[in-house]
Amino acid sequence: MTPASTIQAADLQAALPRIFAPWIANMGLEVLSSAPGEVELRLPVKAEFVHVGGVMCGQVAMAAADTAMVLAMMAELGEFKPMTTVQLQTSFLRPVSGPFCLIRAKVLRSGKSLAFGSIDILNPDERLAAQATTTYALL
Repeated sequence: MTPASTIQAADLQAALPRIFAPWIANMGLEVLSSAPGEVELRLPVKAEFVHVGGVMCGQVAMAAADTAMVLAMMAELGEFKPMTTVQLQTSFLRPVSGPFCLIRAKVLRSGKSLAFGSIDILNPDERLAAQATTTYALL
């Protein structure tokens, strides 16, 4: 990987099938942009992500948030380093509906053993649908 200051969205996109479980890679996440400690992703709202209420399942939103934060950590560190989710707290503010949603993840603080971040999940009109906070243990 390239240094954190020059890591590209394409590098993060290429990492998806290498680092994550196949079902995460199959979600169709698209890395739109990256900066040190930050990423923006686009997630198509596929039929298999929608429950009987006609909106995207919360489980999909949480998986996308967790994935986005790992990518934001990669953008912060300049490469993938082993880490594990310690805490993922998600508040659902309104339904995720429409053909896609945007996921914006930002590393708030990265220390030697722990990192903290926040993730916004937005509808196509950029109205906030869910917000998550995370804590990761760096292994």
